[in-house]
Amino acid sequence: MNFDYNTTRNELILAEYGRNVQNMVKYIIELPDLEERNKYAQAVIDLMGFLNPHLRDVADFKHKLWDHLHIISGYKIDVDCPYPKPTPEDALVKPKHIGYPQQKITYKHYGKTVETMIEKAKAVDDPERRAAMVQGIANFMKMAYVTWNKDSVADETILKNLRELSGGQLQLDENVNLAKVEFKPVVARPANNNNRGRQNNNNNNNNGKGRQSSTGNSSSNRPQRNNNNPKPRH
Repeated sequence: MNFDYNTTRNELILAEYGRNVQNMVKYIIELPDLEERNKYAQAVIDLMGFLNPHLRDVADFKHKLWDHLHIISGYKIDVDCPYPKPTPEDALVKPKHIGYPQQKITYKHYGKTVETMIEKAKAVDDPERRAAMVQGIANFMKMAYVTWNKDSVADETILKNLRELSGGQLQLDENVNLAKVEFKPVVARPANNNNRGRQNNNNNNNNGKGRQSSTGNSSSNRPQRNNNNPKPRH
């Protein structure tokens, strides 16, 4: 008896589609008629899209499916593809490095966004609008601080950091009250199944009490046997 193990099979090129799809593609390659190959290739494309529905959120997902079809076939399938056929050389091309921003952040818990907002506020000339922006930035800094520290923070600390980050150009009055921010830990809620179980138990207990009371009433209506006068024996 011969057993079919994965170690004796051909290499699975794209594991997300499975071996059956790979075998179907291999069957399509060997078909002699072009029209028949096109028909079966379209059926396999539909199946590949059904097996990986997350590809529908990708731009040009049909194009990606056809590229995967050629990759699974080892670039040997000969069908009328609606998109340019990929080549083995395309798989060797490395994408360009996107580059990462190398910027120093003064206070990591505030982030780079606060520094950007401060620079925007410094460029505003309207006094009223600038004061409103400074107030909003200070409230946001307090929220970010509490999120990072998970504790309360004095308004004086926020105002001091605001002056440092703005180079002394953005200031608020010392007696200003910033928005109240508190860290509330997440409390795990009990599962609904436990509540259902308690309700079911309560219902069963109530039903049992009802049955006992009804049984007691019916027994009280029955005539009582007098134990003092036993039946005579013959």
